[in-house]
Amino acid sequence: MLVVGSVAFDSVKTPFGEADEVLGGSATYFSTAASYFTDVNLVAVVGEDFPEKHINFLKSRRIDTTGLQREAGRTFRWKGEYGYDLNSARTLDTQLNVFESFKPEIPEKYKTSDVVFLANIDPVLQRDVLHQIDKPKLVACDTMNFWIEGKKDELVKTLAEVDVLLINEGEVRELAGEPNLVKAAKTVMAMGPSTLVVKRGEYGALMFSGDEVFSAPAYPLESVFDPTGAGDSFAGGFVGYLDNVRNFDGKYLRQAIIFGSVMASFNVEDFSLNRMRSLDYKEIESRYREFMRLTSFEDIAR
Repeated sequence: MLVVGSVAFDSVKTPFGEADEVLGGSATYFSTAASYFTDVNLVAVVGEDFPEKHINFLKSRRIDTTGLQREAGRTFRWKGEYGYDLNSARTLDTQLNVFESFKPEIPEKYKTSDVVFLANIDPVLQRDVLHQIDKPKLVACDTMNFWIEGKKDELVKTLAEVDVLLINEGEVRELAGEPNLVKAAKTVMAMGPSTLVVKRGEYGALMFSGDEVFSAPAYPLESVFDPTGAGDSFAGGFVGYLDNVRNFDGKYLRQAIIFGSVMASFNVEDFSLNRMRSLDYKEIESRYREFMRLTSFEDIAR
């Protein structure tokens, strides 16, 4: 599976602690979560200051870093702060550095990837990546309000070539120009994606696929330290599982939603990738079954 996105340093403060210059970036979180289900090929850019220990960590998770470009300059940096509403961060500082001129170069051995995930980057670059890939079987992507507001026409062109779109609730409404979520979902799907996954943070996830709607709760956690990367970890679990089973029908899409929710729930239990570093696949299976119990109920008694 191929992922194209950002690798970064994050500085994060929450009501429960803070971390400075830790490993982050959309492609990093996605790749790490997906690596529990499949092999991942990573395309991103870092600067001269990016330490080898982080690359070794990615390699230890079966992530191929051949496509990780190293350029002269500093690595992308993001600084943010969360209040007690952990669904949204206040950005304090963004330094794009080498990421500002990032032009993804897809290594030859990646060009036959069956499954492609386009993390949150310029929709023009997302489309350029797709045109370097030889007929992928599944294309999933993420975007954000910055591109919806600044490059909507280009984003719509990209969505015409996408099978699955994963964005949050506000972004669905903004992209569609429609306040009702169900109507907005239909409008967005008419742009191209056959499946729309709506990430709702601590309220779970909602999936629209064809005429089917599927809802999953968030896992009730006692300890939430840092929600940074939760959406990308969700996407990693979701797309990684689909790449593993190589079946994109309704049953497997629903399972993928739960695996995405599982990976996001582990991610928020510590800062950066710290929880993922110690995570065992048996824990993933166990939490998947706990999700099943959360959503299981009997028919009406007669």
